[in-house]
Amino acid sequence: MPRSLLLLDGSLPDGSRADLTITDGCIASVSPASAVTIEAPGVSSRRFAAALQEGSASELPAIDLEGRLVLPALVNGHAHLDKTFAGSPWQPHRPGSTVRERVAAERAIRDELSASVTERASALAAAMIGFGTGTVRTHVDIDTAIGLSSLDALLELRGELREVLGVQIVAFPQSGILASPGVGRLLAEALAAGADVIGGLDPAGFDDDAERHLGIVFALAADHGVGVDIHLHDLGESAVRQYALIAAKTREIGLHGRVTVSHAYGLGSISTEAARRVGAEFADAGVAIMTNGPAGPMPPVLALREEGAVVFSGSDNIRDAWWPFGDGDMLSVARQVAYQSNFRTDGELAVALDMVTGAAAQALGVGPYGVMPGAPADLLVLDSPSPAAAVAANPSDRLVLHGGRVVAAQTSASHRLAPRTLGALAARP
Repeated sequence: MPRSLLLLDGSLPDGSRADLTITDGCIASVSPASAVTIEAPGVSSRRFAAALQEGSASELPAIDLEGRLVLPALVNGHAHLDKTFAGSPWQPHRPGSTVRERVAAERAIRDELSASVTERASALAAAMIGFGTGTVRTHVDIDTAIGLSSLDALLELRGELREVLGVQIVAFPQSGILASPGVGRLLAEALAAGADVIGGLDPAGFDDDAERHLGIVFALAADHGVGVDIHLHDLGESAVRQYALIAAKTREIGLHGRVTVSHAYGLGSISTEAARRVGAEFADAGVAIMTNGPAGPMPPVLALREEGAVVFSGSDNIRDAWWPFGDGDMLSVARQVAYQSNFRTDGELAVALDMVTGAAAQALGVGPYGVMPGAPADLLVLDSPSPAAAVAANPSDRLVLHGGRVVAAQTSASHRLAPRTLGALAARP
């Protein structure tokens, strides 16, 4: 018998109320609220809060969402599961002023960690699932010191998580390619072993030869039939020249829609008009842009989207040698992007949400995707009145589904105020 679940009276992003019928892991129908009649013997609906508190939501045939917001599962378009310190003792941050210095510091810390890559990556993946992520693209370091050991750990973890989290793996040369002889061969081995995407790192700024670096990366992409995701931190005219090279290579290899420039700080270091020109070029070539809302220069999101470019978000580093912050919640990343971009209107906040849902799914090639018939039932239910509110605030009650099964639930019921505090607050009408 096919597995079935009814989600009753949910609010869709457009504000309409709907009932969702989920069958065998996919959304079978989306109908106006109250259009679904429960006729099967013994089938009854549980209210949302009760379903979460009982911890048995995964066994229920129907859940009354009571108007709560239903979104497609969040998409984390850029993470580093292998680098995180999650699941291990706190590590004080060791600063570095250049990418090279920070790479060296990271390698030193890596040798000191007692928890394995698998243990740490598993802890962070669990947090991501709990917050509502359905798909994550994780970069994994490939270098001559560790070889493919971190990749092997993430390939195994990807298999273990397949029923609760989609995982894309990028073979990432954190120590460079030209600067680290032998890494090119290891990257080819990583792709043969099962990595999904080939990565790159500052072709000019780190490897000092953009054309050779990009030539190697795109040749590997062509040989193995994979996409490309390049970390590019360089600024100013150097960045603009590299953007042009990436667009040209994308056209040459025929990778429209399968190439990403991650971070793209340079787009925030040039004029908005110059950034628009790059955005139009990327839109034509099929190159997406990832930003995680950094403290430094970041791409002008709205201007680039107006030019047709796909702009999306990822968490980037979470509690590791590069960055001590983060918890795995992509709604927090959307909020950071909105804050850095000075988004305030509901429409602008909806853009920030799209960057961790639809736009990220498009950039990663995740599809079909959305709250629609035929799409996998990878969903996030929030106690939030609208998409804008979901970004601006921090919804505490969440129900997470993957393939039609409840894989996580969290509720604010465990956070309680003392009676003295409650007595000082005005009663809610």
